[in-house]
Amino acid sequence: MKICDELYDQLETRCPKLGSQVRFYYCRREDDDLPCQRIFSCWEWRFPVREFIKTKLSKEDWKRHFNKPPKDRLTTLLELVEEAKRRRTKS
Repeated sequence: MKICDELYDQLETRCPKLGSQVRFYYCRREDDDLPCQRIFSCWEWRFPVREFIKTKLSKEDWKRHFNKPPKDRLTTLLELVEEAKRRRTKS
């Protein structure tokens, strides 16, 4: 399964939340090592993403994560800026 992960992780698509190209690797770890909530709508046309993600998450994580409302673009961008600031001060 590792080879499959690496192949999928290199795929790129346009992110509707960020407005730019991103790799699948980012999408499946976007929310504190959990997938972006929009991952299915962005990737299902390329490969069986729902089945792939189900193999990566526990049933509890799946329910907890995909039953909450997605964050809007502004909230996501502000969180990314804050995270970048924290990383910069640690360096």
